[in-house]
Amino acid sequence: MPEILISAGEPSGEMYAARLAQALRERTGARAFGLGGVQMRAAGVDLIADCSQVAVVGISEVVRRLPEVWRIYHRLADEAARRNPALAILVDFPDFNLRLARRLHAQGTRIVYFISPQVWAWRPGRVHLIKRLVERVLCIFPFEEEFYRRAGVPVDYVGHPLVDTVRSDMTREAFAAAYGFDAAQPILGLLPGSRPSEIEHHLPTMLEACRILRGEGLAQFALGVAPGIGERDFARFARADFPVTIVSHATYDLLAAADASIVSSGTATVEAALLGAPLVVVYRVSGATAFLARRLVRTPFFAMVNLIAGRSVAPELIQEDFTAEAVARETGRLLRDPAARAEMQRALAEARKRLGAGGAIERAASIIANLLETTTERG
Repeated sequence: MPEILISAGEPSGEMYAARLAQALRERTGARAFGLGGVQMRAAGVDLIADCSQVAVVGISEVVRRLPEVWRIYHRLADEAARRNPALAILVDFPDFNLRLARRLHAQGTRIVYFISPQVWAWRPGRVHLIKRLVERVLCIFPFEEEFYRRAGVPVDYVGHPLVDTVRSDMTREAFAAAYGFDAAQPILGLLPGSRPSEIEHHLPTMLEACRILRGEGLAQFALGVAPGIGERDFARFARADFPVTIVSHATYDLLAAADASIVSSGTATVEAALLGAPLVVVYRVSGATAFLARRLVRTPFFAMVNLIAGRSVAPELIQEDFTAEAVARETGRLLRDPAARAEMQRALAEARKRLGAGGAIERAASIIANLLETTTERG
């Protein structure tokens, strides 16, 4: 049976990697090892390190964790040298994975990149490194394929894995009953992110916006807890002046039931699009990271949902624009105005169509299985 390395350093990528590892094992019998989290472990991947140790955002955050990240990098590379995998599958997380790719390429390991790096958005020069090191790129957004193809990188568009999985089986009434909400009153969802640093940067401002909305007599508040984040991570942000109901591991049900949601930019905005859930997108990083990003980012929008749509579908409140007053203004408009919500839902439906049909994991597994066959033939 072939052995493969899978490196996924972030929660969203780890979710896709787990499904891919399982599909490859069913198709080829391949045993996987690498960097991941609870979902990859449940899929039978032998974890050399846990992605929670490296999943940080921003320059200052990375600097604090750099010694630990560096140790994990060497541990993973050394294990790859020892096991000599037939193939390495790198999943997103480019700052770590592209460095790992250099080492793996030097060791003679063939490399596939699944959930391709967003080099079209910032530091596009990295595409030349990818062309040199990576045998094949599998991308999940339709506009990525042309970018890589123009650069001469072998690429396949497989579709977005979330198309198969994002759904809610609860009615709004059932959700309200399950969490103690009044279904006749507006519900506002809060999704501050899947990393502790994102919660620290986002949640206080979100809660202040909720205080403003509550003062206007608007909304009940549901705080979504992402997998890998415990309720204790929110304890120090709790406010006694108004109630917020914690909803653990039920993001899709929350988005589907809420009249509107405040969503940290990232995978959750794609999930909202797939559910037709009205949203306001927010994000904040450290000042140093923001200073660098302004000089490197080359996209008209920050939120993935707007990039997919090719236009501004959801309001973006980023960095200094992310204030409690601005969040309250934008979410208040959605909560008050059914026509505004309906208009956004129509735009989200258009974005949803651009993500194509389901089956992304199966298509990716088929391509990788074929590559594994050529590896075996070479061997």
